[in-house]
Amino acid sequence: MVQLAILTALVVVLQLVGSFVKIGALPMSFVLVPIVIGACLLGARAGAFLGFVFGLITAIAGITGTDMFSWLLWDANPVIFIVICLLKAIMAGLGAALVYKVLGKAFGGKYKLVQAILASISAPVINTGIFCAGMLIFYFGELPTMFPDAVAEFGGSAMKFIFIGCAGVNFIGEFLVNLVLSPAMVRIIDVVKKKMR
Repeated sequence: MVQLAILTALVVVLQLVGSFVKIGALPMSFVLVPIVIGACLLGARAGAFLGFVFGLITAIAGITGTDMFSWLLWDANPVIFIVICLLKAIMAGLGAALVYKVLGKAFGGKYKLVQAILASISAPVINTGIFCAGMLIFYFGELPTMFPDAVAEFGGSAMKFIFIGCAGVNFIGEFLVNLVLSPAMVRIIDVVKKKMR
C-alpha cells in the first residue's frame, strides 16, 4: 500500500510537471516510468491503477483547458476524449505488467534486464498506439478544422499530423526515456522485492 501510494504521488507530480515539457503538440509522458516500476513491482492491478491516475490527470487537463490540444479534443467529443485518455493510460500500465510477468515465467526468473526493457518499451508503444488509433477512428475527419495551421504544416495531411506532429517526436522521447531508465528500474525492482521478503 505504501509503495503504491508513493508511486501514485510520483505519477501525479510527473504528469503535472511533465505537462509543461512539450515536444511537438503533446506533452512528454515522464509519468510512464513510475507506472512501469509499479506494474513490474506490484503487478497488473497496480499498473492499471497507476495508468488510471495518469489518464485521469490527462483528462482533467483537457477538461479545464490547461492543455489546449486536449481541450480541443474534449470540446469536439467529450465522451471519446475521456475514453481515449483513460484507455491508453490504463492499458499502458496493464500491458507493462503483463509483459514483465509473462517474460518472467518464460525466462524462469532469469534475464530481468530483458524483462524490464521490454516492459518499459511496451508502455509508450501501447500509450501512443491507442492514442493514434483513437485519433484515426474518432477525430480524423475533424482534425483539419480543429488544427488548421498544424495540419497545413504537414501538407494538409491529417495522417502525417497524427503520426509525425502529435505522436512521432513525442513517442521517440518517451521510448528513449523508458529505454534508458530500464536498468535503473531493474535495480529498484530487485532491491524493493528483496526488502519485501
